[in-house]
Amino acid sequence: MGIAFLGLGHMGAPMAANLLKAQPDLVVWNRTLPALERLGKLGATMAPSGRDAMRGAATVLLMLANEAAIDAVLERESAEFAANVRGRLIVHMGTTSPGFSRDLAAAVEAAGGRYVEAPVSGSRVPAEQGSLVAMVAGEEADIAAVRDLVQPMCAKSFACGRVPGGLAMKLAVNLFLITMVTGLMEAAHFARVAGLDIELFRAVIDAGPMSSDVSQVKLDKLVNGDFTPQASLADVLMNSRLVADAARSSAVATPLLDQAKALYSAAEAMGLGGLDMIGVVRALEQ
Repeated sequence: MGIAFLGLGHMGAPMAANLLKAQPDLVVWNRTLPALERLGKLGATMAPSGRDAMRGAATVLLMLANEAAIDAVLERESAEFAANVRGRLIVHMGTTSPGFSRDLAAAVEAAGGRYVEAPVSGSRVPAEQGSLVAMVAGEEADIAAVRDLVQPMCAKSFACGRVPGGLAMKLAVNLFLITMVTGLMEAAHFARVAGLDIELFRAVIDAGPMSSDVSQVKLDKLVNGDFTPQASLADVLMNSRLVADAARSSAVATPLLDQAKALYSAAEAMGLGGLDMIGVVRALEQ
């Protein structure tokens, strides 16, 4: 009984590839065949279904798109759910609302399974480099086991207490990321309209105290007109909504996030959802 990784999308594929280096018996599954076959060529065992992947594993890592996908893959609304999770450690590595994760934890535990949150901070490049940051929540012994397990995918991991502490931490981090990158794109838009050289703008930012790994990557993409997604605009909008909903439920004021969410919503309505999040600059231009 080994480890299964379900969800080989934008983030999941490079994460699973890195995990495979340390877990050569890794079993993988994905809804679409091309991504599954790519991992198969790297040496992973391809499961014919999510159910088969789970039932052959002691630990199941989920890197699925959203709450509906998680419920569908776990077959949560059917009698198969208990057999899928009983006796297994279910590790939720995606981003959902804390409330969803809390309810899922209760359902898994009621069915005889164990549950840990381990959402990650970082986009596709850190996923490829194995330099993500994991925020792990659950029972103490399970947290320790998962922190060891995710080392090939994550440069650092942090214990965040009981569920949903990991998801709450992820949303707090995302709030900072979203408002920071949105502000950077607004500044770049201002610089362009003011007639400034955008490469010189990047050099000044890179040389000063506001430079960061994120700002360097995003400005490099902007200067080179590279809008291929590391974190897509549509995903950022989804995350903005999750943060805003969590904030409202706790009576937390998020005025900067609310403005950014409105801007990303407008950008998606313009058909920009498939671009990297820096595509929000196109909405500003329009």
